[in-house]
Amino acid sequence: MPSARFFVRSTEHSPDGARIGSWNEQDRGMSSAGHDGSPDGGGRAHRPSAASVEEHLAVVEELLRPLRTRTPLSVSVADALGRVVHADVVSPVDLPLFRNSQMDGYAVLASDVAAVPVTLRVDGVVAAGPSEIVRIESGSAVKIMTGAPVPVGADAVVPVENTERSTPTGDAVTVTVSRQPGDYIREQGSDITAGTILVRAGQVLEPRHIAVLAAVGLDSVAVVSRPTVAVITTGAELVDAGSTLRPGEIFDSNGLTLAAHLRANGADVVSVRRSSDDRGEFEKILFDAAREAELVITSGGVSMGDFEVVKDVVGPLGGRFGSVRMQPGGPQGVATIEGTPVLDFPGNPVSTVVSFLVFARNIVREAAGLDRIEPRPVPLAHSITSIRGKRQMLRARLGDDGVSLVAGPGSHLVAAMAWADVLVDVPEDTTALEAGEKVQVIPL
Repeated sequence: MPSARFFVRSTEHSPDGARIGSWNEQDRGMSSAGHDGSPDGGGRAHRPSAASVEEHLAVVEELLRPLRTRTPLSVSVADALGRVVHADVVSPVDLPLFRNSQMDGYAVLASDVAAVPVTLRVDGVVAAGPSEIVRIESGSAVKIMTGAPVPVGADAVVPVENTERSTPTGDAVTVTVSRQPGDYIREQGSDITAGTILVRAGQVLEPRHIAVLAAVGLDSVAVVSRPTVAVITTGAELVDAGSTLRPGEIFDSNGLTLAAHLRANGADVVSVRRSSDDRGEFEKILFDAAREAELVITSGGVSMGDFEVVKDVVGPLGGRFGSVRMQPGGPQGVATIEGTPVLDFPGNPVSTVVSFLVFARNIVREAAGLDRIEPRPVPLAHSITSIRGKRQMLRARLGDDGVSLVAGPGSHLVAAMAWADVLVDVPEDTTALEAGEKVQVIPL
Protein backbone atom coordinates (compact mmCIF):
# COMPACT_ATOMS: atom_id res chain seq x y z
CA MET A 1 0.00 0.00 0.00
CA PRO A 2 1.37 3.49 -0.81
CA SER A 3 2.71 5.47 2.08
CA ALA A 4 0.78 8.25 3.77
CA ARG A 5 1.26 10.61 6.63
CA PHE A 6 -0.88 13.03 8.59
CA PHE A 7 0.17 16.51 9.67
CA VAL A 8 -1.78 18.69 12.10
CA ARG A 9 -1.39 21.71 14.31
CA SER A 10 0.99 21.12 17.19
CA THR A 11 3.45 22.84 19.48
CA GLU A 12 5.78 19.86 19.52
CA HIS A 13 8.91 19.68 17.39
CA SER A 14 10.97 16.89 15.95
CA PRO A 15 14.68 16.56 16.78
CA ASP A 16 15.64 18.48 13.66
CA GLY A 17 13.40 21.37 14.59
CA ALA A 18 10.56 20.57 12.22
CA ARG A 19 7.06 20.70 13.54
CA ILE A 20 5.41 17.34 14.03
CA GLY A 21 1.74 16.54 14.11
CA SER A 22 -0.36 15.59 17.08
CA TRP A 23 -3.85 16.27 18.37
CA ASN A 24 -5.54 16.05 21.70
CA GLU A 25 -8.45 14.02 20.42
CA GLN A 26 -10.82 14.92 23.25
CA ASP A 27 -10.17 18.63 22.74
CA ARG A 28 -10.13 18.66 18.95
CA GLY A 29 -12.98 16.30 18.22
CA MET A 30 -11.00 14.16 15.79
CA SER A 31 -9.80 10.58 15.91
CA SER A 32 -8.11 7.97 13.78
CA ALA A 33 -11.03 5.94 12.63
CA GLY A 34 -11.69 2.57 11.16
CA HIS A 35 -14.96 1.59 9.55
CA ASP A 36 -17.03 2.02 12.70
CA GLY A 37 -15.20 5.07 14.00
CA SER A 38 -13.05 3.25 16.56
CA PRO A 39 -9.27 3.69 16.53
CA ASP A 40 -8.62 0.17 15.24
CA GLY A 41 -11.76 -0.32 13.21
CA GLY A 42 -13.45 -2.63 15.71
CA GLY A 43 -15.38 -2.48 18.94
CA ARG A 44 -17.35 0.50 20.19
CA ALA A 45 -16.87 3.72 18.28
CA HIS A 46 -14.86 6.36 20.06
CA ARG A 47 -16.76 9.65 19.91
CA PRO A 48 -14.58 12.52 21.08
CA SER A 49 -16.11 15.88 21.84
CA ALA A 50 -16.79 18.00 18.76
CA ALA A 51 -14.30 20.71 17.79
CA SER A 52 -15.21 24.36 17.44
CA VAL A 53 -15.05 26.02 14.05
CA GLU A 54 -11.99 27.99 15.17
CA GLU A 55 -10.19 24.85 16.33
CA HIS A 56 -10.78 22.99 13.09
CA LEU A 57 -9.91 26.05 11.01
CA ALA A 58 -6.58 26.30 12.86
CA VAL A 59 -5.86 22.68 11.95
CA VAL A 60 -6.73 23.27 8.29
CA GLU A 61 -4.62 26.43 8.13
CA GLU A 62 -1.61 24.57 9.51
CA LEU A 63 -2.17 21.67 7.13
CA LEU A 64 -2.37 23.99 4.14
CA ARG A 65 0.49 26.28 5.16
CA PRO A 66 2.77 24.97 2.33
CA LEU A 67 0.13 26.06 -0.17
CA ARG A 68 0.95 29.70 0.57
CA THR A 69 4.52 29.39 -0.72
CA ARG A 70 4.19 30.32 -4.37
CA THR A 71 6.69 30.80 -7.17
CA PRO A 72 6.06 33.29 -9.97
CA LEU A 73 4.96 32.01 -13.34
CA SER A 74 5.55 33.75 -16.65
CA VAL A 75 2.47 33.70 -18.86
CA SER A 76 1.63 35.23 -22.19
CA VAL A 77 -0.16 38.55 -21.93
CA ALA A 78 -2.74 37.01 -24.25
CA ASP A 79 -3.47 34.40 -21.56
CA ALA A 80 -3.07 36.63 -18.51
CA LEU A 81 -6.67 37.78 -18.05
CA GLY A 82 -7.79 37.04 -14.49
CA ARG A 83 -4.29 36.24 -13.25
CA VAL A 84 -2.70 37.96 -10.24
CA VAL A 85 0.41 40.03 -10.92
CA HIS A 86 3.42 38.76 -8.94
CA ALA A 87 5.52 41.96 -8.97
CA ASP A 88 5.09 45.55 -10.14
CA VAL A 89 5.16 45.75 -13.94
CA VAL A 90 7.05 48.75 -15.36
CA SER A 91 6.97 50.12 -18.87
CA PRO A 92 10.07 49.40 -20.96
CA VAL A 93 9.30 52.27 -23.35
CA ASP A 94 7.76 55.71 -23.67
CA LEU A 95 4.20 55.92 -24.91
CA PRO A 96 3.61 57.34 -27.46
CA LEU A 97 6.81 55.85 -28.78
CA PHE A 98 7.39 58.94 -30.99
CA ARG A 99 5.80 62.32 -31.82
CA ASN A 100 2.75 61.59 -33.92
CA SER A 101 -0.27 63.31 -35.35
CA GLN A 102 -3.58 63.32 -33.54
CA MET A 103 -5.52 64.17 -36.72
CA ASP A 104 -5.55 63.76 -40.47
CA GLY A 105 -4.30 67.10 -41.79
CA TYR A 106 -1.11 69.02 -42.48
CA ALA A 107 2.06 69.30 -40.41
CA VAL A 108 3.24 72.92 -40.33
CA LEU A 109 5.31 75.48 -38.47
CA ALA A 110 2.91 77.35 -36.18
CA SER A 111 4.63 80.61 -37.06
CA ASP A 112 3.68 80.07 -40.73
CA VAL A 113 -0.05 79.93 -39.90
CA ALA A 114 -0.24 82.69 -37.27
CA ALA A 115 -2.02 84.92 -39.80
CA VAL A 116 -4.67 83.23 -41.94
CA PRO A 117 -5.66 82.51 -44.57
CA VAL A 118 -2.26 81.48 -45.81
CA THR A 119 -1.23 79.20 -48.67
CA LEU A 120 1.64 76.75 -48.17
CA ARG A 121 3.52 74.45 -50.52
CA VAL A 122 2.83 70.73 -49.89
CA ASP A 123 6.11 68.83 -49.80
CA GLY A 124 4.89 65.27 -49.45
CA VAL A 125 2.73 62.86 -47.49
CA VAL A 126 3.43 60.91 -44.28
CA ALA A 127 1.21 57.93 -43.52
CA ALA A 128 0.99 55.83 -40.36
CA GLY A 129 3.46 52.96 -40.42
CA PRO A 130 7.12 52.59 -41.36
CA SER A 131 8.44 55.70 -43.10
CA GLU A 132 11.59 57.69 -43.83
CA ILE A 133 12.47 60.68 -41.66
CA VAL A 134 10.79 63.74 -43.18
CA ARG A 135 11.84 67.34 -42.55
CA ILE A 136 9.81 70.49 -43.02
CA GLU A 137 10.84 74.01 -44.00
CA SER A 138 9.18 77.36 -43.39
CA GLY A 139 6.59 78.09 -46.02
CA SER A 140 5.78 74.44 -46.61
CA ALA A 141 3.45 71.79 -45.20
CA VAL A 142 3.44 68.00 -45.19
CA LYS A 143 0.20 66.10 -45.53
CA ILE A 144 -0.07 63.75 -42.54
CA MET A 145 -2.35 60.95 -41.36
CA THR A 146 -3.48 60.14 -37.82
CA GLY A 147 -0.73 58.29 -35.95
CA ALA A 148 2.00 59.14 -38.46
CA PRO A 149 5.37 60.51 -37.24
CA VAL A 150 5.44 64.31 -37.18
CA PRO A 151 8.11 65.67 -39.58
CA VAL A 152 11.24 67.14 -38.02
CA GLY A 153 10.77 70.91 -37.64
CA ALA A 154 6.97 70.85 -37.54
CA ASP A 155 5.38 72.01 -34.29
CA ALA A 156 1.66 71.89 -35.11
CA VAL A 157 -0.86 69.96 -37.16
CA VAL A 158 -3.73 71.66 -38.94
CA PRO A 159 -6.78 69.35 -39.24
CA VAL A 160 -7.90 68.80 -42.82
CA GLU A 161 -11.23 70.45 -41.92
CA ASN A 162 -9.36 73.75 -41.43
CA THR A 163 -7.80 73.73 -44.91
CA GLU A 164 -8.72 74.18 -48.55
CA ARG A 165 -6.98 72.65 -51.54
CA SER A 166 -5.36 75.48 -53.48
CA THR A 167 -4.56 73.60 -56.71
CA PRO A 168 -6.18 70.64 -58.50
CA THR A 169 -3.02 68.61 -58.06
CA GLY A 170 -2.87 69.18 -54.30
CA ASP A 171 0.65 70.57 -54.34
CA ALA A 172 -0.51 73.59 -52.31
CA VAL A 173 -2.94 74.04 -49.42
CA THR A 174 -4.64 77.07 -47.88
CA VAL A 175 -4.87 77.09 -44.08
CA THR A 176 -7.98 78.89 -42.82
CA VAL A 177 -7.53 78.56 -39.02
CA SER A 178 -4.38 79.52 -37.13
CA ARG A 179 -2.69 77.02 -34.80
CA GLN A 180 -0.43 77.22 -31.74
CA PRO A 181 2.74 75.17 -31.17
CA GLY A 182 1.80 71.68 -30.01
CA ASP A 183 -1.70 71.68 -31.49
CA TYR A 184 -2.79 68.15 -32.48
CA ILE A 185 0.62 66.62 -31.78
CA ARG A 186 1.03 63.71 -29.37
CA GLU A 187 4.46 64.12 -27.80
CA GLN A 188 6.68 61.12 -27.10
CA GLY A 189 6.14 59.92 -23.51
CA SER A 190 3.14 62.20 -22.94
CA ASP A 191 1.08 59.17 -21.84
CA ILE A 192 3.71 56.90 -20.24
CA THR A 193 7.43 57.31 -19.70
CA ALA A 194 9.81 54.36 -19.57
CA GLY A 195 10.05 53.05 -16.01
CA THR A 196 6.49 53.98 -15.05
CA ILE A 197 4.68 51.34 -13.00
CA LEU A 198 1.83 50.08 -15.15
CA VAL A 199 0.30 47.44 -12.86
CA ARG A 200 0.94 46.90 -9.15
CA ALA A 201 1.77 43.55 -7.59
CA GLY A 202 -1.38 41.79 -6.42
CA GLN A 203 -3.59 43.27 -9.11
CA VAL A 204 -6.00 40.90 -10.81
CA LEU A 205 -5.50 41.52 -14.50
CA GLU A 206 -8.57 42.90 -16.27
CA PRO A 207 -9.03 43.82 -19.94
CA ARG A 208 -7.88 47.41 -19.21
CA HIS A 209 -4.57 46.08 -17.88
CA ILE A 210 -4.09 43.79 -20.86
CA ALA A 211 -4.51 46.85 -23.09
CA VAL A 212 -1.68 48.82 -21.50
CA LEU A 213 0.67 45.82 -21.30
CA ALA A 214 0.17 45.15 -24.99
CA ALA A 215 0.52 48.84 -25.87
CA VAL A 216 4.04 49.01 -24.41
CA GLY A 217 5.05 45.83 -26.22
CA LEU A 218 5.10 43.33 -23.36
CA ASP A 219 4.36 39.80 -24.53
CA SER A 220 4.58 38.10 -21.11
CA VAL A 221 3.99 38.95 -17.46
CA ALA A 222 4.97 37.31 -14.15
CA VAL A 223 1.90 36.15 -12.25
CA VAL A 224 1.25 34.24 -9.04
CA SER A 225 1.03 30.53 -9.79
CA ARG A 226 -2.40 29.15 -9.04
CA PRO A 227 -2.67 26.38 -6.43
CA THR A 228 -3.52 23.09 -8.12
CA VAL A 229 -6.46 21.19 -6.66
CA ALA A 230 -7.98 17.78 -7.40
CA VAL A 231 -11.61 17.09 -6.49
CA ILE A 232 -13.02 13.65 -5.68
CA THR A 233 -16.70 12.94 -5.08
CA THR A 234 -17.80 9.63 -3.60
CA GLY A 235 -20.95 7.55 -3.56
CA ALA A 236 -22.37 4.62 -5.49
CA GLU A 237 -25.53 6.64 -6.01
CA LEU A 238 -23.85 9.38 -8.06
CA VAL A 239 -24.12 9.67 -11.84
CA ASP A 240 -23.22 12.35 -14.38
CA ALA A 241 -25.67 15.07 -15.30
CA GLY A 242 -27.55 14.08 -18.43
CA SER A 243 -27.58 10.39 -17.51
CA THR A 244 -30.74 8.34 -17.23
CA LEU A 245 -31.38 7.80 -13.53
CA ARG A 246 -32.07 4.38 -12.10
CA PRO A 247 -33.93 3.99 -8.81
CA GLY A 248 -31.76 5.31 -5.97
CA GLU A 249 -29.39 7.30 -8.17
CA ILE A 250 -28.83 11.06 -8.04
CA PHE A 251 -26.91 13.51 -10.16
CA ASP A 252 -23.40 14.35 -8.96
CA SER A 253 -23.46 18.09 -8.30
CA ASN A 254 -20.64 18.30 -5.76
CA GLY A 255 -17.82 17.78 -8.25
CA LEU A 256 -18.85 20.62 -10.54
CA THR A 257 -19.83 22.82 -7.60
CA LEU A 258 -16.50 22.45 -5.81
CA ALA A 259 -14.61 22.95 -9.06
CA ALA A 260 -16.57 26.14 -9.75
CA HIS A 261 -15.93 27.53 -6.27
CA LEU A 262 -12.25 26.68 -6.51
CA ARG A 263 -11.82 28.33 -9.90
CA ALA A 264 -13.77 31.38 -8.76
CA ASN A 265 -11.29 31.75 -5.92
CA GLY A 266 -8.11 31.44 -7.94
CA ALA A 267 -7.37 27.71 -7.99
CA ASP A 268 -6.37 25.58 -10.96
CA VAL A 269 -8.62 22.51 -10.82
CA VAL A 270 -6.53 19.77 -12.41
CA SER A 271 -9.12 17.00 -12.17
CA VAL A 272 -12.63 16.17 -10.98
CA ARG A 273 -13.08 12.46 -10.34
CA ARG A 274 -15.82 10.31 -8.88
CA SER A 275 -15.51 7.06 -6.94
CA SER A 276 -18.02 4.45 -5.93
CA ASP A 277 -18.01 3.10 -2.37
CA ASP A 278 -15.43 0.49 -3.37
CA ARG A 279 -12.32 0.94 -1.21
CA GLY A 280 -9.84 -0.18 -3.85
CA GLU A 281 -11.29 2.15 -6.46
CA PHE A 282 -11.28 5.12 -4.10
CA GLU A 283 -7.74 4.45 -2.88
CA LYS A 284 -6.39 4.43 -6.44
CA ILE A 285 -8.22 7.64 -7.32
CA LEU A 286 -7.04 9.28 -4.10
CA PHE A 287 -3.36 8.51 -4.64
CA ASP A 288 -3.53 9.51 -8.30
CA ALA A 289 -5.04 12.83 -7.25
CA ALA A 290 -2.45 13.37 -4.52
CA ARG A 291 0.37 12.93 -7.02
CA GLU A 292 -0.97 15.51 -9.48
CA ALA A 293 -2.18 18.32 -7.21
CA GLU A 294 -1.08 20.47 -4.29
CA LEU A 295 -4.42 19.92 -2.53
CA VAL A 296 -7.07 17.21 -2.70
CA ILE A 297 -10.66 17.84 -1.62
CA THR A 298 -13.09 14.94 -1.23
CA SER A 299 -16.82 15.01 -0.59
CA GLY A 300 -18.83 12.30 1.10
CA GLY A 301 -17.85 9.19 3.01
CA VAL A 302 -16.92 10.89 6.30
CA SER A 303 -19.98 10.40 8.50
CA MET A 304 -21.17 7.52 10.70
CA GLY A 305 -22.84 5.28 8.11
CA ASP A 306 -21.96 1.75 7.03
CA PHE A 307 -20.45 2.82 3.69
CA GLU A 308 -18.07 5.67 4.51
CA VAL A 309 -15.37 4.91 1.96
CA VAL A 310 -13.24 8.00 2.62
CA LYS A 311 -13.05 7.28 6.33
CA ASP A 312 -12.50 3.56 5.70
CA VAL A 313 -9.52 4.20 3.40
CA VAL A 314 -7.96 7.36 4.80
CA GLY A 315 -8.42 6.53 8.48
CA PRO A 316 -5.95 3.61 8.51
CA LEU A 317 -3.49 5.81 6.56
CA GLY A 318 -3.37 8.35 9.38
CA GLY A 319 -6.37 10.50 8.53
CA ARG A 320 -8.36 12.14 11.31
CA PHE A 321 -12.12 12.34 11.28
CA GLY A 322 -14.60 13.84 13.67
CA SER A 323 -17.28 16.41 14.20
CA VAL A 324 -17.20 20.20 14.20
CA ARG A 325 -19.85 22.16 16.07
CA MET A 326 -21.22 23.64 12.85
CA GLN A 327 -24.43 23.09 10.90
CA PRO A 328 -24.43 22.25 8.07
CA GLY A 329 -20.99 20.70 7.64
CA GLY A 330 -20.41 18.93 10.95
CA PRO A 331 -18.47 15.81 9.83
CA GLN A 332 -14.93 16.71 8.75
CA GLY A 333 -11.67 14.95 7.99
CA VAL A 334 -8.08 15.90 7.21
CA ALA A 335 -4.99 13.99 6.14
CA THR A 336 -1.78 14.14 4.16
CA ILE A 337 -1.33 11.59 1.37
CA GLU A 338 1.95 11.34 -0.55
CA GLY A 339 2.90 14.72 0.93
CA THR A 340 -0.31 16.33 -0.35
CA PRO A 341 -2.86 17.77 2.10
CA VAL A 342 -6.35 16.32 1.87
CA LEU A 343 -9.56 17.93 3.11
CA ASP A 344 -12.49 15.55 3.53
CA PHE A 345 -15.86 17.30 3.45
CA PRO A 346 -19.32 15.78 4.07
CA GLY A 347 -21.31 14.79 1.01
CA ASN A 348 -24.60 16.64 1.37
CA PRO A 349 -24.39 19.39 -1.27
CA VAL A 350 -24.92 22.34 1.05
CA SER A 351 -22.56 20.87 3.65
CA THR A 352 -19.89 20.54 0.98
CA VAL A 353 -20.21 24.17 -0.08
CA VAL A 354 -20.36 25.54 3.47
CA SER A 355 -17.30 23.48 4.42
CA PHE A 356 -15.35 24.95 1.52
CA LEU A 357 -16.44 28.51 2.26
CA VAL A 358 -15.66 28.31 5.98
CA PHE A 359 -12.51 26.18 6.02
CA ALA A 360 -10.80 26.43 2.63
CA ARG A 361 -11.82 29.42 0.54
CA ASN A 362 -9.63 32.10 2.11
CA ILE A 363 -6.60 29.81 2.25
CA VAL A 364 -6.98 29.05 -1.46
CA ARG A 365 -7.46 32.75 -2.21
CA GLU A 366 -4.34 33.74 -0.31
CA ALA A 367 -2.34 31.06 -2.10
CA ALA A 368 -3.61 32.45 -5.41
CA GLY A 369 -2.61 35.99 -4.44
CA LEU A 370 -6.20 37.17 -3.93
CA ASP A 371 -7.60 39.14 -1.02
CA ARG A 372 -9.47 37.30 1.70
CA ILE A 373 -13.26 37.49 1.76
CA GLU A 374 -14.15 38.58 5.28
CA PRO A 375 -17.52 38.53 7.06
CA ARG A 376 -19.20 41.83 7.82
CA PRO A 377 -21.99 42.92 10.17
CA VAL A 378 -25.49 43.37 8.74
CA PRO A 379 -28.80 43.87 10.63
CA LEU A 380 -31.39 41.11 10.52
CA ALA A 381 -34.56 41.90 8.58
CA HIS A 382 -36.52 39.55 10.85
CA SER A 383 -36.09 37.55 14.03
CA ILE A 384 -34.49 34.09 13.91
CA THR A 385 -33.99 31.14 16.23
CA SER A 386 -31.00 28.83 16.39
CA ILE A 387 -29.84 25.60 18.03
CA ARG A 388 -27.63 26.02 21.07
CA GLY A 389 -24.31 24.25 20.72
CA LYS A 390 -24.26 24.41 16.90
CA ARG A 391 -22.75 27.28 14.96
CA GLN A 392 -25.36 27.80 12.29
CA MET A 393 -24.42 28.84 8.76
CA LEU A 394 -27.78 29.91 7.38
CA ARG A 395 -28.41 30.73 3.74
CA ALA A 396 -29.72 34.25 3.35
CA ARG A 397 -30.09 37.19 1.02
CA LEU A 398 -29.22 40.84 1.47
CA GLY A 399 -31.94 43.45 1.02
CA ASP A 400 -32.64 47.11 1.71
CA ASP A 401 -33.96 46.26 5.18
CA GLY A 402 -31.10 43.94 6.12
CA VAL A 403 -30.50 40.23 5.66
CA SER A 404 -33.31 37.66 5.34
CA LEU A 405 -33.08 33.88 5.54
CA VAL A 406 -34.04 31.95 2.42
CA ALA A 407 -33.97 28.47 3.97
CA GLY A 408 -33.54 26.50 7.15
CA PRO A 409 -30.40 24.59 8.14
CA GLY A 410 -31.16 21.48 6.05
CA SER A 411 -28.03 20.32 4.24
CA HIS A 412 -29.99 18.98 1.24
CA LEU A 413 -31.76 22.24 0.32
CA VAL A 414 -29.74 23.02 -2.80
CA ALA A 415 -32.13 25.51 -4.40
CA ALA A 416 -31.83 27.86 -1.43
CA MET A 417 -28.08 28.07 -1.97
CA ALA A 418 -28.74 29.39 -5.48
CA TRP A 419 -31.14 32.00 -4.10
CA ALA A 420 -28.79 33.09 -1.33
CA ASP A 421 -25.94 35.56 -1.65
CA VAL A 422 -24.59 35.30 1.92
CA LEU A 423 -24.35 32.93 4.86
CA VAL A 424 -25.54 34.22 8.22
CA ASP A 425 -23.04 33.08 10.86
CA VAL A 426 -24.95 32.47 14.10
CA PRO A 427 -22.72 31.81 17.16
CA GLU A 428 -23.11 28.39 18.76
CA ASP A 429 -24.25 29.85 22.10
CA THR A 430 -27.08 31.85 20.50
CA THR A 431 -30.68 30.60 20.48
CA ALA A 432 -32.56 33.68 19.26
CA LEU A 433 -31.90 37.02 17.60
CA GLU A 434 -34.36 39.86 17.05
CA ALA A 435 -34.96 41.91 13.92
CA GLY A 436 -32.46 44.74 13.73
CA GLU A 437 -29.73 42.91 15.63
CA LYS A 438 -26.50 42.71 13.69
CA VAL A 439 -25.12 39.38 12.55
CA GLN A 440 -21.96 38.46 10.69
CA VAL A 441 -22.61 37.55 7.06
CA ILE A 442 -20.20 35.67 4.81
CA PRO A 443 -20.48 36.62 1.12
CA LEU A 444 -21.01 33.69 -1.23
